[in-house]
Amino acid sequence: MIEPETARDALAAYEAARAGRNGSAGHARNGSAEAPPAEDGASLLDALAAFVRRFVVITDEQAAVIALWVVHTHALDFAEATPYISITSPEKESGKTRLLEVLDALVARAWFTGRATAAVLVRKIDKERPTLLLDESDAAFQGEKEYAEALRGLLNTGYRASGRASLCVGQGANIGYRDFSTFGAKAIAGIGELPDTVASRAVPIRLERRARGEHVEAWRERRGREAAAPLHKRAEAWAASVEQTLRHAEPDPPRELGDRAQDTAEPLLAIADVAGGAWPERARAALVALHGERTMEAGSAGVRLLADVRTVFDARNVDRMATADLLEGLHGLEDAPWSDWSRGRSLAARGLGDLLRPYRVRSRTVRLDDEGTAKGFKREQFEDAWRRYTPVPPPSKGNNVTTRSGSGIAPDSYPSQDRRCDVLKTAANPHGERVVTDVTDRSALTGPERPKTADESVAATPAEEAELERLQSKFETSDGGAL
Repeated sequence: MIEPETARDALAAYEAARAGRNGSAGHARNGSAEAPPAEDGASLLDALAAFVRRFVVITDEQAAVIALWVVHTHALDFAEATPYISITSPEKESGKTRLLEVLDALVARAWFTGRATAAVLVRKIDKERPTLLLDESDAAFQGEKEYAEALRGLLNTGYRASGRASLCVGQGANIGYRDFSTFGAKAIAGIGELPDTVASRAVPIRLERRARGEHVEAWRERRGREAAAPLHKRAEAWAASVEQTLRHAEPDPPRELGDRAQDTAEPLLAIADVAGGAWPERARAALVALHGERTMEAGSAGVRLLADVRTVFDARNVDRMATADLLEGLHGLEDAPWSDWSRGRSLAARGLGDLLRPYRVRSRTVRLDDEGTAKGFKREQFEDAWRRYTPVPPPSKGNNVTTRSGSGIAPDSYPSQDRRCDVLKTAANPHGERVVTDVTDRSALTGPERPKTADESVAATPAEEAELERLQSKFETSDGGAL
C-alpha cells in the first residue's frame, strides 16, 4: 500500500514535470527562477524557416531572418526597436506577394494591405500595433505626394519604440494636435529599392523569379492557413514564455553591421540567442550577408567609391597611388559605374575629388617608389573613412610596394580577379613553377613596368617574357579583346 505522503510527492513530481513539458510561463513559487520555455526555440525557428521555403524560393539566409522576424512580431512588446523587412525584386511575379501571404498567416496581428490613407495608417498603428504587410510599395512611393510623404514619415520613425507622428485632431474651434505612436513591425514589398532613409532601417530580402527546376508548393488560402495555425500558436506561446529574458537581453551584434543595422538587429539576435542551438551563429551570419548586399548595391555614390578605392588599393597592394593610376583601377572594375559615370564619360580627377571631399580625403603630392612624384593619395588617408562608412574589414595589406603604374603586386597576396589570368598563369607554368604573379588588371601587363617575378630580386628571363607576350596575344585574339 502506498503511503499518502509518498503518493502526494509522486503526484507533485508528475505535475511539475507536466508543467515543464507544457511550458507554463512565469516564475517558480519562490519567484527566484523562471519556468522552462514552452518548447525548444531552435526547433520552432527551424520549422518556421522550412514552412516559408515550402511556398517561396528564398535563400537560407533569407529564411533564417524571416523566421526570426516572425517570432519577433509576437515579442514586439519586449523590444525597443524593430527591423523592417524590405522585400524587393527586379521584376513582377518573383514571389513578393506570395511571401506576404505566407507571413499574413504566421505573424502577430497581421494587417495585409496595398493602400491605406495616411490618417488610417497612423491611427491604426497607434491603436492596434499591427504587423503591417504593405504590398506594391513602389506604387505608393511614386504615387500621390501627400500619401508618399506620410508613409515615408511613418517608416522613418516607426522602427523605435519611441517613434511618434503628430497629426491634427478635432474640427473647427476644437482643432488641435496629438502625437501618435508609429512603432510596429512592418514588411514592405515592391519592385526596386525603398527610399534610402527607409532602407537603412530594413533587412533586404531580394527575390528573383522562379527558374525552371525550382519547385515550391502552391499557396491555397484555406489550406495554407490551416497548416500555419499551429506554428502561429507555437510562436506566440514561446515568445510569451521567454518574455523576461527578451526584455533584458543585450545581444552582441556583428561588428560588420552599421550602427542603425545593429540597433534593429538586436531583437532578432536576442531571439536567436535565447533559442540556442545553431541559431546564434546562423542569425549573425545571415544578417551580415543580407546587409552586406545592400551596402554594395544601395549605398550612396560616395560610399560605393570608398569601397571601390579600397578594392583597388588591396588588389595592387600599394600604400600610395597616383591619381591617374587610381582612376585607371576604378575604371577597370566590373559592375562599377566609374567607367561610364557622366553622359558616357568616365570618372575624372575632378569628379573623384568632389566625391571624396565630404570624407576629408584630398589629393596631395606623393612620392612613388621610382623616386618620382605625382598628385595622388596615400592609403592611410582613407582608413578613417573606411572604418566609418564601409565597416567590412579590408584584407591584409601584405608587402607595401609603391609604383607609378600601380603594378607592384606582392606574390600570391591576392587571388586573380579574372578567370583568364588564372588560365594564363597555368598555361605559362604547367608544372606550377612560380614565374609571374596573379594579375588583377590590365595595367599590370601593359603598364610601363613588367609584372613582378616570384622572387623580386631576380628578373624574368627573355624566354619567360616572350612566352608571356605570346599567351597574352593568344587570349586577345581568341577573346576579342585585351586582358
